[in-house]
Amino acid sequence: MTTNVHANVYNFSFNSIDGKKINLKEFKGKPILIVNTASLCGFTYQYSDIEALHKKYKHDGLIVIGIPSNDFGNQELSSNQKVKEFCSINFNVSFLLTEITSIKGEEGHPFFKWIRKEAGFLALPKWNFYKYLINKEGLLVKWYASTTNPTSNKITKDIDNVILK
Repeated sequence: MTTNVHANVYNFSFNSIDGKKINLKEFKGKPILIVNTASLCGFTYQYSDIEALHKKYKHDGLIVIGIPSNDFGNQELSSNQKVKEFCSINFNVSFLLTEITSIKGEEGHPFFKWIRKEAGFLALPKWNFYKYLINKEGLLVKWYASTTNPTSNKITKDIDNVILK
């Protein structure tokens, strides 16, 4: 019997917007919310709500990671530095941000291939600001499309449930 080495998110890592490594295994035992983002999207206002979630739940251990991408409508800025400045100046973002990352196709980050395997084609981002809630064991609990506001009852109830378990 073979085991799936990517049975949870702890085998994945990202490069931070500052060039450091973000190893998801460092967050074992903590819930994680991962969001694919873009600076020039119609949903960019959600940065404010993602930051609000981060502030509300960081003391409960929630790790929030934004993954800027230019894969949907070329709506990301031209450099990691510009993304960092944009997020800081306009939304005072204090949650983790990765470098600009490919999501779709062969060049897509392995995390998103794992999402497809775990939850099917519909769970893959079709646009910016898809959200993925990971439980304390590193398993995908829920995913939400761009139109689901980060501070909606739907998401906050799911985060509460993951924190309480």
